[in-house]
Amino acid sequence: MVTLRLSPLALSRSRFALSPLAETLGTALALARPHPAPWYAAWRARHLPAFTAALDADPFARGLLGLLSSTTWLPCSVAIPPPDGLRTTLAAELAAVRAVPDAVFRAELETSRAHPHPRYATGHRHHHDLAWLTGHDWAARTADLLHALWSAHIAAEWPRRRALLERDIAHRAGLLAVRGWPGALEQMSRHSTWEGPDAIRFGRHPGPDRVIGDIGLLLVPVSLATGTWLCEGPAGRYAQVYPARGAATTATADDPDRALERLLGTGRATLLRALRQPATSTELAARLRQSLGTVGGHLAVLRDAGLVVGVRVGRRVVYRRTERGEQLVGDGDGTAQRRTPRG
Repeated sequence: MVTLRLSPLALSRSRFALSPLAETLGTALALARPHPAPWYAAWRARHLPAFTAALDADPFARGLLGLLSSTTWLPCSVAIPPPDGLRTTLAAELAAVRAVPDAVFRAELETSRAHPHPRYATGHRHHHDLAWLTGHDWAARTADLLHALWSAHIAAEWPRRRALLERDIAHRAGLLAVRGWPGALEQMSRHSTWEGPDAIRFGRHPGPDRVIGDIGLLLVPVSLATGTWLCEGPAGRYAQVYPARGAATTATADDPDRALERLLGTGRATLLRALRQPATSTELAARLRQSLGTVGGHLAVLRDAGLVVGVRVGRRVVYRRTERGEQLVGDGDGTAQRRTPRG
């Protein structure tokens, strides 16, 4: 497992960020790999025909995504730290991808090829050679491919996906204020653990440890991902990508509001939807124009059902939806050094 070691200053400067590129990469991996997670199988079935047709028409795309989906080392030419925090745009990230020279691009793919994933590389031929890597300007072709994937599979869903990612960040920011970084990173990934006051261990595969400099670490949530990966850029810039809470809501029913009301009743369904952002019972009562007693009764039922949980912050109790609650509501939509380990 890889260990990230952070100085006290690095901890104080670590922050959350968004990355449309990481979202695109995670989506591509979800489409390229067999045996999808059950919670996005329906979404994948809808998108897979167009995705497969695009790969069949382009040997470069088929070879590249075959390699990326069957390695434990994502090349840093596509796994880069988002440059502008929460305001990062896909255009800015793809510009960085395009700037990678051919020699560097190929060397990174050779490293990825040398680290086949024990689960996904079985029976996959694309990681054995790079015969599909013909011509030149590979980084530019990769940027064009990623942009096409974004347009075909993500752009229309991005507002809802972004809302899901922002909810995850808001949730973890609240934990950070109360419990510090170990609390904020709790259950970020089943393969990530906080070790002592200044180190994070993540992934299941061996790799060199990293020392995070005073610039700090970026934490980047994505939907449709089941693992984590580390992005590394120049000047010691690092970002850890992790699966956002509630990502199972990517595959939703055609009319989830009516189904939710039939299941919970109108009042409790309305309150559960209102907890898109964590809130106190007083805030919920004011927002919904209901009495505190009514809101408290609904919260008690939802809490007993495991759909919401209350976290004490000072004198207040802030309620948020649990992962089960996120899945039920389904309003959020709906993976330097040149080797980037992935869990």
